[in-house]
Amino acid sequence: MVKIRLRRMGAHKKPFYRIIVADSRAPRDGKFIEELGYYDPMTEPANIKIDEEKAKKWLATGAQPTDTVKALFKKSGIC
Repeated sequence: MVKIRLRRMGAHKKPFYRIIVADSRAPRDGKFIEELGYYDPMTEPANIKIDEEKAKKWLATGAQPTDTVKALFKKSGIC
């Protein structure tokens, strides 16, 4: 199954996340299929950038977003 999820990056106590499409069996920060955007919770307000076309294409293909990514999509107006 293909999932749309977050990949943690950044330094210790300074998280930065990339929104990626990956196989559900792959490790959190491991191999992925495609990058859709990023999410930076450390800025005020949180900085979210998502490629809307790619996200809609993957959702139409059947990729399942995680709960956190679903909330980010709602904030961005994608789903």
